[in-house]
Amino acid sequence: KGKFMKQSVSGSSGRGGISNSLKQFFALEASGGIVLFIFAIAALVLANWELSSGWYFGFINTLVNVEVGAWGLQKPMLLLVNDGLMAIFFFVVGLEIKKEILAGELSDSRKASFSVFAAIGGMLVPALIFVVFNTGQASLSGWAIPMATDIAFALGVLSLFGKRVPTSLKVFLLALAIVDDLGAILIIAFFYTSEVAANYLGVAFGVLFLLYLLGLMKLRNWWISLVLGIITWYCFLKSGVHATIAGVLLAFICPASLNPASVQKQRDVSHVDHWIHVLHPWVAFFIMPVFAFFNAGVQISSEAIAALGTSNLAWGIFLGLVLGKPVGVFVFSYLGVKLKMASLPEGVKWSHILGVGFVSGIGFTMSLFIGSLAFDNAQLQDLSKMAILISSLVAMIAGYLLLSLNLNKEEVVENT
Repeated sequence: KGKFMKQSVSGSSGRGGISNSLKQFFALEASGGIVLFIFAIAALVLANWELSSGWYFGFINTLVNVEVGAWGLQKPMLLLVNDGLMAIFFFVVGLEIKKEILAGELSDSRKASFSVFAAIGGMLVPALIFVVFNTGQASLSGWAIPMATDIAFALGVLSLFGKRVPTSLKVFLLALAIVDDLGAILIIAFFYTSEVAANYLGVAFGVLFLLYLLGLMKLRNWWISLVLGIITWYCFLKSGVHATIAGVLLAFICPASLNPASVQKQRDVSHVDHWIHVLHPWVAFFIMPVFAFFNAGVQISSEAIAALGTSNLAWGIFLGLVLGKPVGVFVFSYLGVKLKMASLPEGVKWSHILGVGFVSGIGFTMSLFIGSLAFDNAQLQDLSKMAILISSLVAMIAGYLLLSLNLNKEEVVENT
């Protein structure tokens, strides 16, 4: 941990500044949000254009058969993306969580508490709103859908304001989203797992323990780690526990010590930083856009819109994301300060927190992902997708308008 913290501090731009790695993270996420938006629009167009809708749905549901010796896998492309590529996404999420806990905004309990309070409120209030609307109905299984925050879109909105956004506000949003992601990971692991195959799960944890021991002995080889990581993912896939959890656990056992290869090149880069640096661009510009392309496509008709207006599922998602998120983030963080268990970040106003609360209502990627786990029924899936898209758009506009009113146009933040 000491070496890891030394590396993180060395990248800082000075007192009150922001590390180069965080600058790169914000830039990648903001740019990735644009690509994500383009691919989501492309999916909607293809799904609703008469000449392409048949091809689009046929393509995402194409059956893929992979056999390696005695190991076999047969799944539609949609599920391969959701179970396979998203495992890499969750691996990077896990690395970011580990980094922030060891040497980032979550390493200082006083600094972290404000974001933790905000994140808890931003998860609990939307979930409660959804439950109120859907108690006693089949759609209740989607209760976690409005709890999510899409960090790429959220940071993309903040990037529109340039240097008018205080650095501390960006860091607060990042920490909030990371705690939010951690909550989503726990929810997927404990609430969206039905039957568990103990034999496969036992093998998976055995391989994870082997990887951990190799890390302790500094005997990790890139190819060996890759093969063992794939075996872990496959065993989780077969165990009944969602395969993306394998990505998170692999991230948590990734060594936080310095990478020997980087030391030889006179660069203080830990294993965690190394893999974030390597994989983050792929996640931002390939994995998340591909996920959006495969999951955002939903056919919109007059009948679907009519059903949307009377659907408790849709209203639960809409009010959860658009109203529950900002209320939860603002009220819980305010309570944390009043209880003297947290403090408002320097340079940040309460009006900024409310604006970020609305921005955090952009659920999109994580909401779509949880929706894909929550429902087997195609009608419920389509209703949830439409509600997520509309809610995320409304939250984005509301957050932008509120922040534009409260960010001083003449303010220049030197350390951004």
